[in-house]
Amino acid sequence: MIKMIVGILILLLPVVSYAQKDPHILNLTQHWVGYLVLAIFGIAYTFVILEEKIHLSKSKPVLLAAGIIWIIIAWSQLQAGHDDWVEQAIHHDFLEYAELFFFLLVAMTYINAIAERGVFKALRDWLTSKGFSYRQLFWLTGSLAFMLSPVADNLTTSLIMCAVILAVGKDHPQFIALSCINIVVAANAGGAFSPFGDITTLMVWQSGLIPFQDFFKLFLPSLVNFLVPAIIMSFSISKDKPGAETESITSIRTGGIGMVFLFLATIVTAVSFHSFLGLPPVYGMMFGLGYLKIYAYFVTKKVRKKYLYYSDVVKDKAQQKEEFNVFDMIARSEWDTLFFFYGVIMCVGALGFLGYLVFVSDFFYGNFGPTIANTAVGVISAIIDNIPVMFAVLTMNPEMSEFQWLLVTLTAGVGGSLLSIGSAAGVALMGQARGHYTFFSHLKWTPVIALGYVAGIYVHFLING
Repeated sequence: MIKMIVGILILLLPVVSYAQKDPHILNLTQHWVGYLVLAIFGIAYTFVILEEKIHLSKSKPVLLAAGIIWIIIAWSQLQAGHDDWVEQAIHHDFLEYAELFFFLLVAMTYINAIAERGVFKALRDWLTSKGFSYRQLFWLTGSLAFMLSPVADNLTTSLIMCAVILAVGKDHPQFIALSCINIVVAANAGGAFSPFGDITTLMVWQSGLIPFQDFFKLFLPSLVNFLVPAIIMSFSISKDKPGAETESITSIRTGGIGMVFLFLATIVTAVSFHSFLGLPPVYGMMFGLGYLKIYAYFVTKKVRKKYLYYSDVVKDKAQQKEEFNVFDMIARSEWDTLFFFYGVIMCVGALGFLGYLVFVSDFFYGNFGPTIANTAVGVISAIIDNIPVMFAVLTMNPEMSEFQWLLVTLTAGVGGSLLSIGSAAGVALMGQARGHYTFFSHLKWTPVIALGYVAGIYVHFLING
């Protein structure tokens, strides 16, 4: 019974693939070191879950836990004369983190740059100025969220679309609530069929389990996952038109459109490096960061030339506002998420090193089979962030066909839509549309979203099985 409880707990935790690759894997699952490490990580992750309540950044408890956990392991293995094993494990885990860190850092820098140039605001203003009906806006924002999230992250996409909804739906709370639900479902579904759409899909791609082009086999299942609840919810949206908006459209700053194309070129570069040269995708992303840095040089020169003959007062305000600095964009990255990611990898790497993941893999995938286990992963990710859940699966590395790896990629990506707290997009929109979009307004439509979840899995079996 204790092992079963531990197994369930560990499935909710993140992990890295060292345990399955290293011949010196330990078996301390019933040792005091194993119990202590498990307890420390459980306490740390409890603080992560309570982040919105206690306002403690999620990176802080896991960073502290990672340090304490590896100190305990290092000390215990030093006594046993296996300190070199610990060093090898940490090196492996840190390399895993470094590749994902720099990949995400470049992607975040590009998104921040495009946002800073006003591209997303211009899109928002254009939508609010066209006089669409509430139902049309419901479909437009949902469809755009689905189409943008495979390239931009689902959090940024959701915030942009929610800004449109809030701007035109001030006097229509039901429209805001349903549209926010639709945006969350669409953004999560859109990110599930692209290696760039979500951190979980990125992890699967970089692990080499699924080739880049094969992720697009999930396009139709993801589309169905979005459309089924959207169609049902749309009948509750009015066909009336909101009041006319007179706000002017935000002008895109110098270089904004060029940065969009450079981001697409960077994605192509990362894919090409991996597919044709056998290099990790992160090398292509870092090369693409060079595109942005060189382009920023010419953008700055163009801005300075534009304001060359203006008065000093105008230069101080307008020129400073329009100039572009890549390092400012890097500084605006989601550092809390990046450091949380580090804590997750190091903590769960420790759990794998101690032998817990071998048991969990045998218990869930051995007893229930991959289909049930992978479907359950999506449900679990509605309660726990899908990043640690997917890390757990990757670390366990169960023997599965590509079809099953695609299934778990799909379920981990879209399962967070079942609850508002199941994804970063849902949590962010609860804050942005406070009072209109809540946990319970989302929960009311969970059965409909679950219908889309099941339908997406069915379509995956139908077309890919």
